[in-house]
Amino acid sequence: MKLYESPFDRIKSGKKRIEIRLFDEKRQSLNLGDIITFSKLPDLNDELSVEVIGLLRYKSFQDLVNDFPMSYFGYPDDHDKRAFAESIYSIYSKEDEQKYSVLGIRIKLV
Repeated sequence: MKLYESPFDRIKSGKKRIEIRLFDEKRQSLNLGDIITFSKLPDLNDELSVEVIGLLRYKSFQDLVNDFPMSYFGYPDDHDKRAFAESIYSIYSKEDEQKYSVLGIRIKLV
């Protein structure tokens, strides 16, 4: 999977423990114990691997974000949850969110 620099670096540092994706066809095949390799955009030369330790299904990004402290996403706990959830729509559309639902992938570095 591909990641922008900021989330990639937060995972690499061990701060980010939940990756947020649509529950699309690709993510529907994920299982506990799977290894995911993330490649950092734009050049995709930097990679890191994580193990899937939890799969969290939600109707919306906001519902997922509301259930966890912001530290699970690699931010200080006082980071604005609503603004964070809204920022996800710069990557995914609200139509796709409704079509597929949302997946929180709990991860740990391997």
